[in-house]
Amino acid sequence: MNFGRVSTAMATPFDQENNIDTSRLEKLINYLIENGTDSLVVAGTTGESPTLSFEEKIHLFKQTVKIVNGRIPVVAGTGTNNTESTIKLTLAAKEAGVDAIMLVAPYYSKPSQKGLFLHFSKVAEKVDLPVMIYNIPGRSAVNIEPETIIALSKVPNITAVKEASGSLDQMTEIIAGTDENFSVYSGDDGLTLPLLSIGGAGVVSVTSHVAGNEMQQMIRLFHAGELSKAAVIHQKLLPLTRALFAQPSPAPVKAVLNQKGIQCGGVRLPLIELDENEEQLLASSVKKFEAHMKDID
Repeated sequence: MNFGRVSTAMATPFDQENNIDTSRLEKLINYLIENGTDSLVVAGTTGESPTLSFEEKIHLFKQTVKIVNGRIPVVAGTGTNNTESTIKLTLAAKEAGVDAIMLVAPYYSKPSQKGLFLHFSKVAEKVDLPVMIYNIPGRSAVNIEPETIIALSKVPNITAVKEASGSLDQMTEIIAGTDENFSVYSGDDGLTLPLLSIGGAGVVSVTSHVAGNEMQQMIRLFHAGELSKAAVIHQKLLPLTRALFAQPSPAPVKAVLNQKGIQCGGVRLPLIELDENEEQLLASSVKKFEAHMKDID
C-alpha cells in the first residue's frame, strides 16, 4: 500500500465540552486533503489516543472513512500495550472501513525484542490490512531494534515503519535490511529531508497541519535533484517544527489551526492548552515561516 510522501498524524477536533466534533472533523479533513496530505493517521499520539475510549476511536474511524470517501488512505492507530486489546481494536477498525493500521510499540511494559516481534506479528496475522509499525522509544520506553523490524518486514502485510527513534543510523540499517516493498517513514518532521537522502519514503507529520504543501514541495525538489532548494525549505521548516513541539503536542498544532479558522477545540487532561504568551510566540513563528516561504517563491 502506498501511504504517500506526506501522511498527516491528524489532531482530533473537540467541541466546547471536549467531545469529538464531527462537523469540525469534516472541515479539518477537507483542509488537510487540499493542503498536501497524502494519507491520514487517525487516533495516533497527535489524535490524543490515550484519552480516547474504545467507542470514541471506532466512531472517529467510521466518521473519517465516511468524510474521506476514498480520496486518500485512512490509517487507524490501533496499537496499545495489551496485545489482545490491540487485536480487538484492530478488527473493529477494519469493520469501520479503514485502509491500514498503525501499531505503536507497546508502552510502559518494556517488552523484550522477542516479545515485540510476537506482539506485532500476532496482530498482523489477525487482520488482512497493511500494517505500519510505529517506533517511538521516547514515549514507549522501548526501542524496536533494526533486526526486529527487518524480521517483521517479512510478515506479508507489515509494509512500513514510522521511525521516531531520531537515529539515522538505525533508519539506514532498516532500509538496507528490508526489500523495496517495505517503506521507512520519519516520525520526526525535522528528519524528513535527511531520511529521504538515505532512501526513506517520506514522513508521518504533525507539521503538515500547517505546512503540508511546503513539505510536498521540499520532497518534489529533492526527487527532482534540486537538493539545494530542498535544503532551503528544510531550513525554514525546522524552526516551525520546533515551535509546534515547544509545548506538549498536540496543544500547539491545535492552537495554530484554531488561529487559522480550522476550529479543533482544546486538549484533554493531562494535556493543557497554551497560555496567551505561548500562543503569541507560536503565531509569530508561523508568520515568520510564511514570510520566509514567500521570499523563496
